[in-house]
Amino acid sequence: MAGTKTDFVIYEEQFFGGMTETLLQNSDAFNGASQNAIRLVPRRLKGDYEQESFMKEVSGIVSRRDITSVADASDLKLEQDELVGVKLNRKIGPVTQSRDAFRKIAQDPATFSFILGQQWGQAVMVDYVDSAVRSAVAALGGQLSLRTLDGGNTLTHTILATGLSKFGDAQKNVICWVMHSKQWFDLVKVSISDKITNIADVTIVQGTAATLGRPTIVTDSAALVVSGSVDQYLTLGLVADGVVIDESEERDIVSDVITGKENILIRLQGEYAFNLRVKGFAWNMLSGGVNPSDAAVGTDTNWLKRVGDKKACAGVMILTK
Repeated sequence: MAGTKTDFVIYEEQFFGGMTETLLQNSDAFNGASQNAIRLVPRRLKGDYEQESFMKEVSGIVSRRDITSVADASDLKLEQDELVGVKLNRKIGPVTQSRDAFRKIAQDPATFSFILGQQWGQAVMVDYVDSAVRSAVAALGGQLSLRTLDGGNTLTHTILATGLSKFGDAQKNVICWVMHSKQWFDLVKVSISDKITNIADVTIVQGTAATLGRPTIVTDSAALVVSGSVDQYLTLGLVADGVVIDESEERDIVSDVITGKENILIRLQGEYAFNLRVKGFAWNMLSGGVNPSDAAVGTDTNWLKRVGDKKACAGVMILTK
């Protein structure tokens, strides 16, 4: 009996099952591993932007009082500003396969849907991570006071400490590192060569790198590489909620049967969207615009610092070779 579209409802469910399982596994690990410095939140949001107003810090709210004067005191004003996140829209597929291909390998298309869902779930997670890293690099890269430029040296614990010093007495707020695997291995080698008691032995036995008491997310995201004749690498030190990704729309996956071809085909296609926020910054709606490209997300002028105190920003950034 010929198949109809109703035969494929189960395939959509199987797809969602594989995709959701993968996303949950990865998001739990990512949120927990970063101590929520980069957070994934299921939260439905309308429109192309998320705008949130906040009260700006009043400069000079406490000052010396002259006990010998009866002159008028100057009024200070309370001002508001806004933080802005931006929505990124994505598509999944379409992926098309003949039903004959499944028969030839004695597989059920429902199994195919589950496996494809897992693959796409992993791809979505990589997209989330890359977008988060790209936005943080752009936002922090535009703030000289939050950068440590040591591009002539490989990453060391001393350089990590220099990066933390950008936050001064608020350095404890930096709770997670995000770095390229090249930098992580540099730290492993430093831990071994420095022969610090209980550090070199732990590194060799456990395969860890000392990172000043903070967990590390290791990702070979292209956003962490500054290409040149000699590549340089970026390390991010992020605070809680440094970057937040809101899964702002329902994922929509549809399947269809395509007839009228030499072979009957199965097609799967999907859409989803997420909002991107960087702590202390507003998306530049004028220059960055709606549904920005990866290049636009990675442009520093598209992220505007809105908070007065740099310690209220997403974190710090370190450049090494």
